[in-house]
Order: sequence, then C-alpha cells, then structure tokens
Amino acid sequence: MWWLCIAVFLLWMRSGGCTEKANTSDLIEYTAADFYEKLHSGKMMFIYFEHQVSPTISLFLVELEKSADALQDYGVLVGKVNCNKELVHTYCTEERMPHTAFLFRGGKEFLGFDLDTVFDINSIVSEVLFAILREEVKYVHTDSDLLAMEKAARGKKDIVLGYVSSLGTQEHRSIMETAYVYGTKYQFILITGGPVLKHLGVNEFTHSSRVWFLHCRDRSGFTTPMTSERCPLTLMRKPLSTLSLHSFLQLMEAPLVSEVYDDPSSVQPPQFPYQQTPQVFLFSRPATEHLDRDTATTLAWRLRGLALLVLVHRQSPAVKTPEEYNAAYRLNEKSSEVDYLTLHDLDELMDLVANQEKEEEDDEEEEEDKGVVEDEEEDSRFGKLDDEVAASVYEIRGDMTDMDSITQLTSDNFHTAVAQSSLTVALFYLRWDAVSMAFLNSFIEVAERLAGSSVQMSAVDCGEWTDLCAAQPSSSLPMPFQPITSFPSVLLLRPKETAQHYRGMLGIEALHRFIMMSHQAAPVLLSTQEEVTSFLQDVAHTELAGYKPDRVLGLFKTQAHTGVSLFTEAAKALRGEVLTGLLTDGLAEKWAAEHTADLPAVFVFPSWRTHTHPSSLPVSTSADELLSHINTALLHPLPELTVENLPSFLSLGKALLLLFVGEEEDEIGRRQNQALVEEMRGVVESGPERMERYLACWIHLGRTPAGMSVLGSYLGSMPPLPALVLTHLPSGDEIYQYSANTPITAPSVLQWLQRVEEGTESPAGILGDDNWPPAVDFYDFLKIMDEQEPDSAQQQTPDDEEDVEDVNVEEHVGVKETTNSFSTSPTPNNNPKTHTEL
Repeated sequence: MWWLCIAVFLLWMRSGGCTEKANTSDLIEYTAADFYEKLHSGKMMFIYFEHQVSPTISLFLVELEKSADALQDYGVLVGKVNCNKELVHTYCTEERMPHTAFLFRGGKEFLGFDLDTVFDINSIVSEVLFAILREEVKYVHTDSDLLAMEKAARGKKDIVLGYVSSLGTQEHRSIMETAYVYGTKYQFILITGGPVLKHLGVNEFTHSSRVWFLHCRDRSGFTTPMTSERCPLTLMRKPLSTLSLHSFLQLMEAPLVSEVYDDPSSVQPPQFPYQQTPQVFLFSRPATEHLDRDTATTLAWRLRGLALLVLVHRQSPAVKTPEEYNAAYRLNEKSSEVDYLTLHDLDELMDLVANQEKEEEDDEEEEEDKGVVEDEEEDSRFGKLDDEVAASVYEIRGDMTDMDSITQLTSDNFHTAVAQSSLTVALFYLRWDAVSMAFLNSFIEVAERLAGSSVQMSAVDCGEWTDLCAAQPSSSLPMPFQPITSFPSVLLLRPKETAQHYRGMLGIEALHRFIMMSHQAAPVLLSTQEEVTSFLQDVAHTELAGYKPDRVLGLFKTQAHTGVSLFTEAAKALRGEVLTGLLTDGLAEKWAAEHTADLPAVFVFPSWRTHTHPSSLPVSTSADELLSHINTALLHPLPELTVENLPSFLSLGKALLLLFVGEEEDEIGRRQNQALVEEMRGVVESGPERMERYLACWIHLGRTPAGMSVLGSYLGSMPPLPALVLTHLPSGDEIYQYSANTPITAPSVLQWLQRVEEGTESPAGILGDDNWPPAVDFYDFLKIMDEQEPDSAQQQTPDDEEDVEDVNVEEHVGVKETTNSFSTSPTPNNNPKTHTEL
C-alpha cells in the first residue's frame, strides 16, 4: 500500500486549501545559458519569454509565479527568460512569442499555450498537466466514443470519467492532478460537452462539474447477470475537488458489502483509508438471508461513494440489538456511537448520510483555511535568504545537531587532545555561517562512519574560541597551523607535525575517502614482492572499494640513502590523495632492473594507467621539486573535467583548451565522442612544445551537466555541440571559439591555436570577473543606531569624544598596559578605534 500513502500526501498538497496559498518566492528568471542547460538536460519546463510588460502580462506573471510550486511537484520547472537581457533565438525574436508560454519536454518544444488559455494558477496547472498526460487522459465527445473506450477497458481497467464545463478551471485541475497520480491504475476520460452528456443524464447547458466511476474491470458483485455492453457507473455526489475525488476513488476500491456476526456497537469504525466514511448496518435473519443479501447489495450500490454497508447476521449470540430495529448507522468517525432505526424508506437513509457528509466536509475546509492563514503569517515573518545553502540550513533550524560523535576542541584541551591521537581531524566553523552549518552535518556523518577507529574527529567553534582559530598560543607550545581565515576549514593534525589542510569537496564521500587514505603510512615500507603486488592492486580498506587511487613507489638501495628523507617528506605532503610506498635493498634493485631504471628512482602509477607501465622519475634535490615532478606525472594528458577536479586543474595556471561533448543517445554517438577525444589526444601528442602552455581537456555534458552553464556563460548562448573553446589565458580574459563549421582534427586545431597566438583570431567572449557580491546590501547598523540614538558616538562633538576617551583611559589603563606588553616593537599612530575581527 506504499503507493497509497504517496498518493494521499501528494493529493493533500494539491488540495483546495493549499492551492490558495501564495507563493512567496520570486519567479525564477533564467539566463540564456540556464535555459539551454535545463533544455538539454531533458527536464520539463514551462517558460515565458518576456518582452514588454503590459498590465495583462504583469497579472500573468503573478499567476505564473504562484504555479511554480504546484508544478514542481510534478517535475515541471517554471520560470521566465527576460528577452531584454538575454537573447534566445526564435523565442525572443518572433512576434507571436509575447503572447505565448511554452512547455519543453525531452530537450525540445512540446507545446505552446496562448496566454488567453493560461490566465491563472488553475488554468496553468491544469493545461500543463493535460498536455503532459495527453496519452493517459482521453477526450471523448460522443456516446459512441465512450462506448468504444468501455469495450477496450472491459476486464482490464476501471474508468474515471470527468465532466467540466470548460478547461482551465479548478475542477479541471483537480482531475488532472488526480490523473497524474492514478493514471496507471485507472483510465481517465475527460468531456466538456457534446452528445455523450445525454447518455449520462446531464443537461448540456449545466455548469456543474461531475465525475463518474465506470466499473469495467470487475463485473462481480451484481445481483443480476450483466448482459449490457456498458459498464455500470457510480456518480460522485460530492462537489469536485482533488481531495473529494481521491476519497471517492478509495471508496470505489472498498468491499461492496461486508458481513459480520457482532453487534454494530462492537464493530470497529472504518480503518485507513476509509476512516472518513460513515457505516450503515442492515440486519439479516437465517430464513431470509439470501433476500437480505440482495437487499444489502442493492442498497450498497446506492450508497457507493457515500458509505460502507455492513450486513449483520442476527443468529449470532453476540448481536444484542433489539428486534424492532432493522438498520443502524455510525456517521462520525470521531465517535464509536451507533444510532439505530427502523427503516421504512431507503431514501431516508440516503438523505441522512448525504447531509452528514456535507457537514463534515464544511468543517474540514474551515480547518484547512485556518491552517493556511497561519502558515502564510509564519512565512511572511522571514525575509528571503541569500542562497540555497542558507535556505537549507534555515529549513532545519529546529533540528538539534547531535555532536556526541565529535570532540569539542578548546584553547584549554587542544594540545592534549591532539597529542593523544595519531590522527585528529578538526573542523573549524562559525555557527552563523550557512556553509559551515551545512557542512557540519556532513562532518558528523563522517565521524559516525569512523566511530571505533583510531581517528579522532573534532570541531572548533571559532565564534567562541577566537584565540585558538587565530593560532594564538595559550602555552609554551606553538600552534601547528596558521590562523584560520576561511570557513569552514578542515585540518588533519598529528602529534609534533605541521597541520595538513583538506582542500577537497565539502561532501561526505570525498572527506571520508581523504581521511581513510591519510590514515595510511606515508610511505608504506614494502619488503616482499607480495606486499608490492598488494599495494599496487588492492584497496587498503573496504570503504575504498571501487575507488582507484594514484600510487607512487620510491626505490632506494638502502634506507640510509639521502633521498629517502626527501621522498618521505613528499609522501607526507601527498597523504589523502596518493598512496606512497618505499622499496629498498634487493627488492628495489629487482624492480629497477625490470623497468630499466637506475637507482634511486621514483615510479609513478597514475589511476588512469595500468600498473605495468609506470612513469620513472629521478630523485630531485629537494622535496618540493620532487613533489612537483610527481604531480606532473600524475596529470592526465587529456583529463575529463568534473565539478570535483576542476579547481585542481585551474590551480595549474594554464590556459584551458576545452572540448564540450554532448550526451550520447546511442552507440553511434558514443563512437563520435570517442573519436573527438582521440583527435584532441592527437593535438597534445603532435605539438608538445606548443601545448606545454595549454591544458587540453574535455567535459562530457551528460555526466557533468553543470558544463552547460559554463559553456553558455563563456559564449553568451548555447552553441551546437561539439564545441571547442580556449579560455583562462594567463595573458587576458579573452575566450576563443573554434569554428563550429570546421571539423575538429588535430592539424586544424593546431593551426587555429597558431592564429590565436598571432592575434589574427577574434575572441568570441570575455570572462566575467570573479566578484561574487552578496545577494542583498548589508545593513549599516552603526548608521541605524545613529538615527535612533542621537547621543551615540557619531553624533557627539569632538570635545565630547575627548571626554569619553579620558574616562576610558582612567578606567581601563590596566588593560592597555597588558595589551602593550605583547608588542615586540612600538606601534606608531596607534588608533584606539581600530579593531580586528576573525
């Protein structure tokens, strides 16, 4: 019944009360790059391309904003593109576009909607879902069309038949939302008029919406053989809404007649999902049992969708109801009280049940409306948040973070805690920083994974322990790190060693992997061939299964060789990212001979190459130089850029010769992309001197969709794929695009690079600045205080300020002397108003 719970939740979210709730978030405005990124990702989008804003357009945009949350539940992104700022070809140029909104699906335009048909939230949601469900929701006009649908569904599916007087109404929306949830279970049919209404007994000019349930799947339960071609139908008697339609469909699945041998007062009220439904009891005697069952079935069909019918067998000794009563009912699910009556007319019971249902429905709507008002007041109490990270932290603000799995470091216990553990991982964070608090939860989850290991996970609240985060020594022991200036920061601390900064992704998997690899010895001393083989092929921990790290081996004649200390220093710098091993004596000589290398030597085994063909490096004269050579050898000649590795490649300071390829739809597309990558490899191999200044790389937009935003921002719009660009030049911010009409071949690309270097190629764009300003202006709190408190410091005269300064000197002279005692040299022009913040 899991699907039932999902359906209840989704339909409740779309119920009448919720649909009236205003959307307090701004309508998303997409740039051209954003639009093409979403388009090529295949996501469904409902987009309006804004030109000039008239009063009519303004009203439409308000309703479009309201519909964003509703359509998001169905996987549809809603937004607009401002054609005055962003030029999207076709949609920002044709005259009909200002009066049309577009639905995109599967990377292309799916349908256009005239603004006259999508004028409010109900019409937008209903029309968009109607378009999406065009294969699931059929439209019929004549009785013969309906008959054909019934014949096709007989024995397979029941039919939900909905009538609305016009499309785009609240009732139309309710049917479409329900069809989205139940479309695979029932066949939905929509009618808006025509001859078919006569068969259903509806006046063609009526404006009241109706829903019928056609019992085509299971014909059992009828008292007489069903010889008609038509499926029996049940009319939904309640006014049409999403919730009432959902409840109606649930009742259609309930047993037609239930039989019990207990007194009605002992029978349990209806359980989920029928707990909102009245119960009607009829009594049966053994002598008339067959007739009573037929009567119960007949009445049950009349009550279908309104109440559940229970047939009580009087012959049971548990039945204590007096003989004078032949019927009973329980109307309120909140009470187990049963009322008894002597039934003379079935219509009396029908009216009784119908009136009670209407009263309960009115009470529920009143409660829902009250709850919506309270939610809106709560939402309006808070302003918009700066970004998605801040929003996510705000949403979980009520959850208490469980920090039992990590050690709280302070100025008092820092040195003791670090000395007691072979590896301490410390998170330096600020409680008012959204990124810090978001990452804190990930950090705690990593700590829980490492529970029971020798790794000590710890945290420092830099808002409280400012001296510790500023690396100010609280004792004679020096701090093993420089002052923390960015938050959050993660340091790996070992006794009597300088701290190691973690510079990877702020995610659970990346941090956990880095810690597990850092926990290995650096380097690992390997003394047998089996240990070397295991080092090169096996993973050190089961948690790293599936991850293939880079590996480096140092080969020396003896452990006393001077190069061993240099290699060890480089190995420690590579902890967390590269596994390092050390071979000495005869085993080192054997390996060197097999790979035709002279000792001492360093073998580099990149993860992208098999371990049988390592790169051989000589031992440098310094650890930094050796580390540089190792990093160069580990670099892929043509790497695939991802979100995770992009920062490390940008840090190289080289210009990017970047190839963008799209997602392959079939084997042919895969081969084409592979051929393009091979051509780029040919560029690297055929011009090694010229390519030394460039980093040739590529992005697969299927595996890294963020690349679409990058490409769009480079060129201002999304070009056809594949696309080759040259960017991040050390000499300037120009971006060059390889001609889309020229095949990408190694000789052509080298010639194009030559033209760029000679200055004969025109740039296709300019890199934007790296400035990332805050989303909103900061409050000038001092200015506000000056306006509210005329006697504040800024309002005082110079004479007043001198008096205040004199008083401060008298009162705090001891403090000033103490502060000055820390200075190693006089500080001229010491300004008492200046201060520093962490």
